[in-house]
Amino acid sequence: MRRTVGWQADGPSAALRRVALERRDPRPDDIAVRVDYCGVCHTDLHSVRGAAGPLVPGHEFTGVVTEVGSDVTGFAAGDPVAVGNIVDSCGTCAMCRAGQENFCHEFPTLTYGGSDRHDGSTTLGAFSREYVVRDRFAHPLPAALDPAAAAPLLCAGITVWEPLRALGVGPGSTVAVAGLGGLGHLAVKLAVALGADTTVLSRSAAKADDARRLGARDLLVTTDTRRMAEARDRFDVVIDTISAPHDLGPYLRLTATDGTLSHLGDLGPVTVETIDLLVGRKKLSSAGSGGRPATAAMLDFCAEHRVTADIELLPSARVNEAFERLRRNDVRYRFVLDMSDLDRR
Repeated sequence: MRRTVGWQADGPSAALRRVALERRDPRPDDIAVRVDYCGVCHTDLHSVRGAAGPLVPGHEFTGVVTEVGSDVTGFAAGDPVAVGNIVDSCGTCAMCRAGQENFCHEFPTLTYGGSDRHDGSTTLGAFSREYVVRDRFAHPLPAALDPAAAAPLLCAGITVWEPLRALGVGPGSTVAVAGLGGLGHLAVKLAVALGADTTVLSRSAAKADDARRLGARDLLVTTDTRRMAEARDRFDVVIDTISAPHDLGPYLRLTATDGTLSHLGDLGPVTVETIDLLVGRKKLSSAGSGGRPATAAMLDFCAEHRVTADIELLPSARVNEAFERLRRNDVRYRFVLDMSDLDRR
């Protein structure tokens, strides 16, 4: 075993504290990664709140390879890499064979809180200075991408990229993005880069300038009943990234005939009036994370189009501040932790 340090929550109400951690020695198909930057996701916040015991969060990170296993040929020490929220899968089910490891029938191994497929140990996340991962689930980080601002692409980015691509968004498409947060701002950037006419949906006009800066053509205030009525059946795709429970009806009514509302932000139960689907043959879908091919394609696309997250970079010692501010939605638009301060004793 090898020792490193990281930030651990000991329970739902406890502050994260710096602790010594153990990582496995690299297996033949593993790489060891010095974690340089790790994004802070709402999932991290929810996971800590629901933790029954010790938990090391963090599942969207970039860093540098420090060691490779004996069977690894695609990476060498010194290579910059990016890793997301899935670090292994069965590799044999229909989903894995189709490159959708995120939907593995045996459930993918998550970056933290998952069960290692070899020894059954619980995975520890990337709020730490080192991570050991199966080489197939690490991606070369393109040189064109800033490693800190690229870290959120590995969770927030791929979460919105997969439905945008699956729904055929491109030139001529009309896209609306509900919720301008960690997921939403990347949905806007990616939809615009794909060539779509993009609008932000918000309860307030206060984010209009930000929406346009991100590339959106317009901001539609969802409390403005007149403008909402005028926009009925307007958008081919509506990407819903709102992280709290809410009524889907207004967003379905904005969706065009044969269009799709992709519900990504809130993973709880929803209630839908069938009439909102019936009138216009509208579809309700969802998505989560992404498979290896889609993640690689997203990183290449982002490098070509210079798409990264808008971040606030904090030293990792301020992780509890980041969590508290994230709870209040006080961030534009993603916190990223700089793990280099863990080198200091």
